Amino acid sequence: MSDPHHHTDWREHGVKVIKGDQLDTNTPQTPGMNRAAAINAARVGAQKIWAGTVTIHPNAKTGAHHHGALESVIYIVRGQARMRWGEHLEFTAEAGPGDFIFVPPYVPHQEINASTDEPLECVLVRSDNEAVVVNLNIDAVETPEEVYWVDPIHKHPHDH
Repeated sequence: MSDPHHHTDWREHGVKVIKGDQLDTNTPQTPGMNRAAAINAARVGAQKIWAGTVTIHPNAKTGAHHHGALESVIYIVRGQARMRWGEHLEFTAEAGPGDFIFVPPYVPHQEINASTDEPLECVLVRSDNEAVVVNLNIDAVETPEEVYWVDPIHKHPHDH
């Protein structure tokens, strides 16, 4: 049984480190946020994932959008995120530093910086090597329904 990678040049085709100050902002943008790519097909030859950073300015929110068939994971590094989602952005939930947010395919959503004075800084990972962003024109409800993260470990705040 021979190793198919036996003759691979691992120096050229091995681990790559992408410095934080060398991210590529030439990636689809949504008003209100700055996306920067770290890992994608063009930069490192990634086949199945895209990763980068997102910064949302204090008191700012993005336009409504979705990411087609892609799954997205957002990790909050700094700040307070408020997500709205749904056909009319009628649902909302908040996340803070250390929290992860999962966005399934085709879900219309909007990222909001819940802080008036601190930028919201996130790491973003998507399930394909190209960033797909479909910006939407949505009539949003005035008061979204708050959705809590409820599972066997996290009880609903009102079920003490």
